[in-house]
Amino acid sequence: MRNIFIIVSLLFVMASCTKGPGTGGRASIKGKVYAYNYSNAFNLNDSGYIGQQKVFIKYGDEPGVGDDVDTDNTGTYYFPFLRKGKYTVYVFSKKLSNNTLDSAVVKTIEITDRKEEIELPQFTILTFKN
Repeated sequence: MRNIFIIVSLLFVMASCTKGPGTGGRASIKGKVYAYNYSNAFNLNDSGYIGQQKVFIKYGDEPGVGDDVDTDNTGTYYFPFLRKGKYTVYVFSKKLSNNTLDSAVVKTIEITDRKEEIELPQFTILTFKN
């Protein structure tokens, strides 16, 4: 009877060690954010890769934001130390109309190799930074 208890306990411990998407791995996701910058009068001021733009990541089916980073001066973001699993990466973009909420621009990806380095296609957003 004791041997059965030990075996069941070991199986339970081994099953609980399976980790899903999130931090603690050796994979990474990176990419760039390109912005079209409009004036308050909806005229295009300029465009280019944008620094200090928040990029968010969601781990698997977990509710809410898993983490966020700011882009560097070249518009590049980087999420290191990820485990295998499904991820949702997103940024917020303005709409070209008054009094509307920002909309999310979303990309989903699955890391299948523990050392995988994924580069997502560029995000393109609209901003009103004067």
